[in-house]
Amino acid sequence: MDANAKAARKKKISHAVMWIVLLLVFIIFVFPFILVIINVFKNKADITMNPMAIIGAHGFTIENFPQAMEKMNFWVVFGNSLIVTVTSTILTLLVSSMAAFVIVRNNWKACTLLFSGMIASMVIPFQVLMIPLVSLYGGIFNVLNHRVTLILMHTGFSVSMAAFMFHGAIHTNIPLELEEAALIDGCSRWQTWWKVVFPLLKPTVATVAIIDAMAFWNDYLLPSLVLGRKELYTIPIATQAFYGTYSTDMGLVMAALLLAMLPILILYLFLQRYIVEGVTSGAVKG
Repeated sequence: MDANAKAARKKKISHAVMWIVLLLVFIIFVFPFILVIINVFKNKADITMNPMAIIGAHGFTIENFPQAMEKMNFWVVFGNSLIVTVTSTILTLLVSSMAAFVIVRNNWKACTLLFSGMIASMVIPFQVLMIPLVSLYGGIFNVLNHRVTLILMHTGFSVSMAAFMFHGAIHTNIPLELEEAALIDGCSRWQTWWKVVFPLLKPTVATVAIIDAMAFWNDYLLPSLVLGRKELYTIPIATQAFYGTYSTDMGLVMAALLLAMLPILILYLFLQRYIVEGVTSGAVKG
């Protein structure tokens, strides 16, 4: 009994320590977001004097939001970001899942070489490609300053990682018997992928969608290289308007950051239930 009691006590202590550590890590990660929430409702003077105060000396204000929206031309840049992010994410999901399906279900040498090339391309830093990218597409082809160019570039740079994730999901979780049954029932390869394989990839689709949508929405470097006209700016580029040479209104900056974060938070809350469905969602039961 004493040994069991000691083991139970050690287990409780270890659980308590684990929860304390997790709580501290959670606080460290969430603290910047809490700081933004607190200071977005203060004016510039209150943020400068005491950024840790819940309510500033001048009281509660929501003026930062309309001012930030007006200064950054919010609805235009929000629409640009939405078009680029949604289109790029959908194209990435479709192209990468189809490529992974072909690679997994065919033992062609070309498929092996293609998949190896995709894996190899994932280790190349984007910074290595920046100058050739701008020189080639801007100086020679003259296709910069277009949303389509940015969308295709986003898709091209993200397909390798997405195809790698879909490759593992199809190879592990999608039984070949399902596809054979679909082919016997008269489905073409296209119909088999669209009606049988793709619907069973919901957890992977949700994971890839969140990762890529967050990357596209928050990306600053690539849009700043591709989009030079102000009417094409996305939200990360438009936030430059709040940073002055000698002073920065942090209230407006935090209001803009909060407005930029909300769509991604909503997307995550909507898709999180699909992520936790488990890797066996497409398994054959019986």
